[in-house]
Amino acid sequence: MRDEEEATDGPTDPRVHPEESPGFGVDPDGLEDIEVDRDVTIGEATPRELQATDIRPVADDSVEEKIAALAEGDVVERRRVALALGEESASEGLLDALIGVGLTDDDADVRQFAVESLGNLGGERAGVAAVETLEDENPWVRAEALVALDRIDRAAFEPHIEAALGDDHHAVRRNAAVSLFKLRGEDTLGILLEQSRDKSERVREWAAHLLAGVDDDRAEARLTELASDDAEPAVVRSTAARSLEADPGKFRRQFTGGTEKDSAQLPGESRLNRRPDL
Repeated sequence: MRDEEEATDGPTDPRVHPEESPGFGVDPDGLEDIEVDRDVTIGEATPRELQATDIRPVADDSVEEKIAALAEGDVVERRRVALALGEESASEGLLDALIGVGLTDDDADVRQFAVESLGNLGGERAGVAAVETLEDENPWVRAEALVALDRIDRAAFEPHIEAALGDDHHAVRRNAAVSLFKLRGEDTLGILLEQSRDKSERVREWAAHLLAGVDDDRAEARLTELASDDAEPAVVRSTAARSLEADPGKFRRQFTGGTEKDSAQLPGESRLNRRPDL
């Protein structure tokens, strides 16, 4: 066994777009098997709604103007400023708005962007609010709350992150496991073995991916089983096969969760279309 090495710091990736999948590019034919499950009806969003994550139109607005729009704007304006406020310097008034207005908005996307901004701002109040958001009725908001907690202080919020392993939505369970892997490294073996048998192929795929960082015979045996199981989607099998070839220590040192590429979206490309959130 190699010496234990914790994974490097970095925010948990909430995306579920097939191109952000660990197995993408290995077996393109297997992409049709990937579970996305965002409960979205294609074709109903307007062009303006699809551009709600482009914060350039409000870049020059003052914090006060953005806060006013968060409370009084239409849904697109509220989404945009909820996200844009995360680029500002933290202040009590800004936190009051994101927590008291953004996180209580009727629109789930506004709430998701509000908790994302809280994660960017950091601090005790933001962390407490993100913990409370783990009870949100929308799973993508809960998944984003885990991203925020992971970014703010995953060690301090470890009990809340671990509790989210029991959530009924695959995106939340997966985000919790990724955050715990970055915190505990090889000590997540039991969690990953359990998730490798999860009912969701998205969770199983990411469990197989993270097992690459565990130098243990049980991890190797489970990956071998997954890689040769014809009942598994191709993307799970190919991910397991690649994990078998990885160096566990190197994987842990280099693993950040993938969100370092999150800023590379095209203007007007919805972040929600790339989420699954991991």
